[in-house]
Amino acid sequence: MAFSTNSNTFCFYPSYSFIWLSLSVISCLAIQWPVPYRRFDSRPPANPYCQAGVQAFCPTGMSPNFMPKFDSGDIVEVYALKAPVWEFKFGDLLAKFHVMHDAIGFKNKKTGLNYTMEWYELFQLFNCTFAHVLPNNTITWCNQGAACIDQGIEDQHWAENGTLVKVGEMTGDQFNEFGTWALWDNKTGIYYETWTVENEPDGKMWFDSYDCASFVLRAFEKMGDIGVKFNQSVHLNYTRIHLYSEEPIYLGNASQIFGPGGNESLANNITEFYKNFQSHQKFLQLVEHILDALYDVFADHKFYFFYNFEYWYLPMKEPFIKLTYHEVPLPDNTLHWKHT
Repeated sequence: MAFSTNSNTFCFYPSYSFIWLSLSVISCLAIQWPVPYRRFDSRPPANPYCQAGVQAFCPTGMSPNFMPKFDSGDIVEVYALKAPVWEFKFGDLLAKFHVMHDAIGFKNKKTGLNYTMEWYELFQLFNCTFAHVLPNNTITWCNQGAACIDQGIEDQHWAENGTLVKVGEMTGDQFNEFGTWALWDNKTGIYYETWTVENEPDGKMWFDSYDCASFVLRAFEKMGDIGVKFNQSVHLNYTRIHLYSEEPIYLGNASQIFGPGGNESLANNITEFYKNFQSHQKFLQLVEHILDALYDVFADHKFYFFYNFEYWYLPMKEPFIKLTYHEVPLPDNTLHWKHT
């Protein structure tokens, strides 16, 4: 049994071969586009196989599941923070291509305490974007993401090659309410998603990304919901990496594909696809394999996509892959802004 989609339906087909669309439909259920990001009851322990590599996750951050508390009378400044991805390795190089990491800064004007809050991948970007193929030819994913809270704001780090700009103010009570939401968001949204998948530029979205930028956007939206006023003169852009595809075809979850009674041929195709993206390879071998993978994407128009712990087949189309850096307005509930 295999699965596919047609229009706004979720369809089951009797074969995994690529003649799905010519086969009769057994049954169809409604499907929502974009596919909603799945939340979980709690965060599972990280797989000990998964390692961050060059830079550990949140090395100087506070304890997991911790949010500072402020007094109700405190006034807290909110800052948008941006810096080039992999700045620790490449300096400002990726800023020239608008590949930016996003975070939020908080400055308590009464106590002088400052905090940096960011949400990013536990095991670095490449490791969580592509599956890991183990020596026994099985697949595992290292795609968890989580929030990190550091005491202090490294002004030079954010301002030198990126952005450090005040976007609003909140009370201590509002900060504490936001903190309760942030703990829930971090507990239930556990995996990182690099790609935004659409049918064309600015077209219908199939899957939304879930990354550092989307965290900041969710956080600002929550602040707006609880009454935080934003400075509408500030304009912020956010990085997205897009894949372009005809309507995605549902393949199944890991146990349906790789488990007993699964589809060996499909499992092998997915495994071979991800073998091209193994970061532990020597550099020249990695380049060679990525070129092979790009041939799959551009010439064969195929991409095996993993979302909500399920696999999808993307019938890729031009322009295939694109990076954008578009403005997203701050929540507009500001009646009056006073510079301080």
